[in-house]
Amino acid sequence: MKKLPIGIQNLREIIEGNYYYVDKTKEAYELINTYKYTFLARPRRFGKSLFLDTLKEIFEGNKKLFEGLYIYDKWNWDEKFPVVKISWSGNFQTLENLEQTAIDIFKQNQKRLGITCDNTKDPNSCFRQLIENSYEKYKKPVVILVDEYDKPILDVIDNTQQAKINREFLRGLYSIIKDNDQYIRFVFLTGVSKFSRASIFSGLNMLVDISLLPQFGNICGITQQELEETFKDLLYDVDLNELKEWYNGYYFLKDKVYNPFDVIQFLSIKEYRNYWFASGNPSFLIKLLKQNKYYLPKFEDLIVDQKILDVFDIEKIDLEVLLYQAGYLTIKDVKKTPFGTQYKLYFPNKEVKISFNDVIIDYIIGENPAQFKLDLYNSLLNGDIDKFVEVFKRIFANIPYTYSQFIKGYEGFYASVVYVYLLSLGLELVAEDITNKGRIDLTVFIEDKIYIIEFKTVKENEECKALYQIKEKNYCEKYQNQDKEIYLIGICFSEKEKNVINAKWERI
Repeated sequence: MKKLPIGIQNLREIIEGNYYYVDKTKEAYELINTYKYTFLARPRRFGKSLFLDTLKEIFEGNKKLFEGLYIYDKWNWDEKFPVVKISWSGNFQTLENLEQTAIDIFKQNQKRLGITCDNTKDPNSCFRQLIENSYEKYKKPVVILVDEYDKPILDVIDNTQQAKINREFLRGLYSIIKDNDQYIRFVFLTGVSKFSRASIFSGLNMLVDISLLPQFGNICGITQQELEETFKDLLYDVDLNELKEWYNGYYFLKDKVYNPFDVIQFLSIKEYRNYWFASGNPSFLIKLLKQNKYYLPKFEDLIVDQKILDVFDIEKIDLEVLLYQAGYLTIKDVKKTPFGTQYKLYFPNKEVKISFNDVIIDYIIGENPAQFKLDLYNSLLNGDIDKFVEVFKRIFANIPYTYSQFIKGYEGFYASVVYVYLLSLGLELVAEDITNKGRIDLTVFIEDKIYIIEFKTVKENEECKALYQIKEKNYCEKYQNQDKEIYLIGICFSEKEKNVINAKWERI
């Protein structure tokens, strides 16, 4: 029987150990024959390292590993190339640590390739000699593969000064690639983020970014077809619609794909958990969220332009860029406009939606979300609005006053709390839902029910007109042709009490 490759990113081990393997050699073949210098950005644990290792085995001519795969009868296996592989890992808290890590990486490559470098103390000099000496020994141009090119920066991103120092080191190191163009056959860099050319790729202006080229949209990740064909014998007791809801949804302009890490972990125990999300630490994102006081509902159906997806800079970190590049948001729709392409972003699947909003609740609001989630879910499922309001009163009563300062404006804060709690239930929501009469603050969908909610913040003795606004503007008209129960809920918050003081509702 085949085995699940949990934690394995080495093609040889996967093939020779009889592990499941999703064939990505078609994309590898097309990439190699189309470009010389390429770059790919994908979220962490998305299969980048395995794809890079696959390229290594192809260029080294290890034909036997590719029997039965797409590339097997298409590649010239007699032509072999020396491969320099750089995979960043280690402690990057100081420049000295980073330089030593680079030296160690180049020594490993020297040993594998059977060559030596004269200068083993200067990383730049050693890298240059590694390329030139490999070319001279093998009489073939060199292949350079860089895995997680940005890790030395991202690992210290909360230390701006050190991040800048590491960036400058990498910019100098990567510029050596261009200087040795005559010795190079192919270059492939992968990472999570894409820094601007000026900041890190100034010496690699010929680098082609394939991250959002549709023909390479499935280069990493697992499509629905690949899932059902490759893992067919493990899916007999799996509800494919539920699996898709939990882990599919990432979109890079070709097919929607699963995160491979989630698929492998789920198939090993057949239990829905936040596998990918739990493998990382979004604390830096939360820190940015606190510092910049974002209105949280804006992250569902967020509209951005091409630039915001392309550029990440240490000096000006945009949370939207970080959320997309890190995999917490993905592309939902693409729209061509007279002033460029616009992208609508959203949470890719149930795992990310629930887990990310749980973290927000825990970090910003200061409460364990599990305390109230079941009560909220059941109140909406049963149409028990009084219970729904009562739970939120308890939630707001437990929030320290200081936490409300993290979000701009009282009304924005209250709406954000409601929003993240409901998203953490995995429900379908529409924030600032557009109608022909105005915008609904929040629309919630659960089974056979639709909830139209309006929020107002009122001063002492001021009348609450939230429900009146819903009815006056006939917000429910947008959904009246659906065969579902519709509830109108107007909720008013008190600036003085910092809690719900009035809630009126109707069922229509």
